[in-house]
Parts: sequence; C-alpha cells; structure tokens
Amino acid sequence: MQVLLMRKPGDVKLTEIETPVPKENEVLIRVKAAGICTNDVRDFKGDCSYSYPRIGGHEYAGVIEAMGEGVDKDRFHTGQKVVSYIINSDHTCPLCRRGYENICFHHQKSTIFTNPDGISGYCGFGQYVIAKEQDLMPYSEEASFEKMVFTEPLACVINSVNRTNIELGDDVVVIGGGTMGLLHVMVAKLRGARVIVSEPLAERREKALQLGASDVIDPVHTDAVAEVRRLTGGEGAVVVYNTTASPRLMAQAMEMTAACGTCVAFSSMHPNEPVPVDCGRVHSLQVTLTGAVSPTTKAFYQSVQLIDKGLLDPTVLTQQIFDYTEFDDAMACAMRPDTYKVLIRFGEI
Repeated sequence: MQVLLMRKPGDVKLTEIETPVPKENEVLIRVKAAGICTNDVRDFKGDCSYSYPRIGGHEYAGVIEAMGEGVDKDRFHTGQKVVSYIINSDHTCPLCRRGYENICFHHQKSTIFTNPDGISGYCGFGQYVIAKEQDLMPYSEEASFEKMVFTEPLACVINSVNRTNIELGDDVVVIGGGTMGLLHVMVAKLRGARVIVSEPLAERREKALQLGASDVIDPVHTDAVAEVRRLTGGEGAVVVYNTTASPRLMAQAMEMTAACGTCVAFSSMHPNEPVPVDCGRVHSLQVTLTGAVSPTTKAFYQSVQLIDKGLLDPTVLTQQIFDYTEFDDAMACAMRPDTYKVLIRFGEI
C-alpha cells in the first residue's frame, strides 16, 4: 500500500509499504479521506518530539476492508462506512475508569508518538489503517466521507463544550474564528447560547455570523474585553473558549469570563509560556479555569450522531480537497493562516 511517510520534518514522500493484516478483534480500514489537523502542520514543521519515520493523519474515515477473528459480524461487515476513535487508551487505568480516556497515559506512551522499532503515527495518511473493533463507530450508507472526516475535530469541540454547563440564553465567547472556533460556534448554538466571536480576520468574522454568531469583535481595532463587557451588560460571558494558541489571549479570555463562569483553554499553547492569573478574582467570583484536549468516547459518539443525523453539517468549513498525490500542495494550503479544513482523498469520495 502507499503511505505519506515523513522521514524528517518537511520531508514527506509517497512510499510503498506492506499492507497490514488485522489481528484478532481488529479490522483493516481502507482510508477514503483524511483531514490535515493543526497538529499535523506542527509535526510537518518539526514542532514536536515524535520519532521518525512517521505517518500522520488522525482525522480519517473509510470502509472496512477486512476483519480479523472475533470481530462481531452482527455489528460490522466489509464495505461498511466507519470512523475510529484514535486515542489508544488502555480502558483499565483510573482515568479511563472515571471517563477520561482522552487523558490516558498509556496513549501518551504508545508507539503513536515514539516507536524505536519502526513507524510512529496515527497512520491515517495512508491507503489502509488498522483499528480495534472496540474503537469503531459506524456511519449510515448515505453519509459522505467528507462529512465523516470531521468526526474527530468535532468530537474535540464537543468534549470542550461538555466540560462547561451552557444553559439556554447564556452568553458565550469564542476566541478565534478558525475551523475549531467555528465548530464551537455551531455546537454552542445547538445548546441555545448567544455566541460572540473575537477574530482579527474580516472574512472569518463574516463566516462566524453566517454560522450563527450573534456578534463579532475585531480585537485588533477594539478592546475585546471591554466589548464583551458592553455586549453582556457589564457581566462578561458565562463561558469563554480560547481556541487560539496564544498565551496572551488566554489571559484575555480569563478577563472576559463572568462571575461564576467558566474559561476553557481549548488549544495547546505555542509557545507554552506561563499565563498570569488573577487568583483573587478566581476565588472571590468563583471563576473556573479548565482545559479540554482530545475527545472522550462519549464525545466521539456524539459527534457521529450530530453528523450522521444531519444535525450539524461541518463541510461548510471544508477549504479544499486534494488527492493524496498532491500532499505538498495540501500542506501548503493548510499552513496558510486564513484557511479552514483541508482534506486529502484516497481515490474517489
């Protein structure tokens, strides 16, 4: 099979490797499409500590090509459209038992990140990938692979929203109008919130309004914190999601948060510099600061339900679809600061 193999940062080549064979309770997925995530961009730039050679791509969707022994044939069959939960959790540690399999330390120590004996990575940037039966989630036959690719990023956003308690009519601020920020807008709207988006690019502010934001802020020419206060009658937002990697904006997000509100650090910080926090305000106003990373299995399942039932159409955020033989062009597009989700297709989708 052909894979997009990264031998070092910036060096990705189409490479022929042996097609894996599914073991017991595993399936072989024929990848139809995969998305390029911000983490794939950072990986490509060398802003990581992973081992090489490496095959990236964790936002993938496809069909079951073959099944190993023990796979439930009443639930799964060859040709079935599926996605796979990509966190390699052990399901037995205290974090997994408490429903935080997205934080499982077993995953962080797995060969996905470091593999001294071979290829590391999630391997979605290849024609085939192995998945465990327990991680499979099926889609209906009518689902498009373009929509299915958004399952994992939408699931990350759902996990973020699930870590807050949005109630009908709440004011919510989303900092950042990229793909993940606008998915926050869409999910928060489903929860019944009034959403305010802070985003410097005019085109993205307009997109946010099209997707349901009630108000947008240009933080370059406006005091964003003051504007949030004005729009919320001086109270601030009940929930603030910072979807940017900026420590400065993380500090700003805390200032925007109302008394008894919640501020979410959705994105990892780049650079990961300390952020000053007014702990006196946190104490006296009972402000909650929390993080959100990757999806739980519940969030992943909820993402499948929203997409497959037509409750949310993420393809409004598809920037462009490239053939896998055009990876360099696809990555160049994904690295631009003004683009949304870039997809790679493996054959016709």
